[in-house]
Amino acid sequence: MSSVLQKLISPLASSSAEPPRNKVTVVGVGQVGMACAVSILLRDLCDELALVDVMEDRLKGEMMDLQHGSLFLKTSKIVADKDYAVTANSRLVVVTAGVRQQEGESRLNLVQRNVNVFKSIIPQLVKYSPNCTIIVVSNPVDVLTYVTWKLSGLPKHRVIGSGTNLDSARFRYMMAERLGIHASAFNGWVLGEHGDTSVPVWSGANVAGVNLQKLNPDIGTDADKEQWKATHKAVVDRSTLCSHMK
Repeated sequence: MSSVLQKLISPLASSSAEPPRNKVTVVGVGQVGMACAVSILLRDLCDELALVDVMEDRLKGEMMDLQHGSLFLKTSKIVADKDYAVTANSRLVVVTAGVRQQEGESRLNLVQRNVNVFKSIIPQLVKYSPNCTIIVVSNPVDVLTYVTWKLSGLPKHRVIGSGTNLDSARFRYMMAERLGIHASAFNGWVLGEHGDTSVPVWSGANVAGVNLQKLNPDIGTDADKEQWKATHKAVVDRSTLCSHMK
């Protein structure tokens, strides 16, 4: 006797499934990983989303949460597993996994612990998706991006770190807030290493093409009476504050 499914849908072609054309994997389902996953889905950037984490219960819960919201999404397939086989044929992999810095822990020790984590992650990703591009978000991001490149054996243009993008976003928001405009109206970048040693490019800071350095030649220096460099210091401090408060 035919089932409801068989009566409703008749196969017209071969049942063998084709590999996804635009699959994205997110490694790590913490706050950052899930923020990435939701953004990817809302922007309709993939035809399949895979999640990977070692915490199976949380992983399954996050997967079901996203699946149950499929009514509001265009991505037809959302999968998750601690086995990296679920990531096969990914075009893009976003790595957010890693250990958090403990109170009083040195940066060097944090680096070593996360390098050990990456040694178990990166080879598996490349094994199942040798043609993927990897975006590294885990901290310290600049060091771990280099580590990922060395562990993966991928060409350098296919291993990308989030770098100072977050620093730049905070800088644009805080500068715009002080100027009383929307963040999108202010243009400026923070370069270098993500975090304490990042460098704001004051020569490029502008609003609607009007260069702020021409209006105030001392902007960002110790001689600046308006002390705009305090805005960049706030960018660095706010990063730590956000992490501790959350």
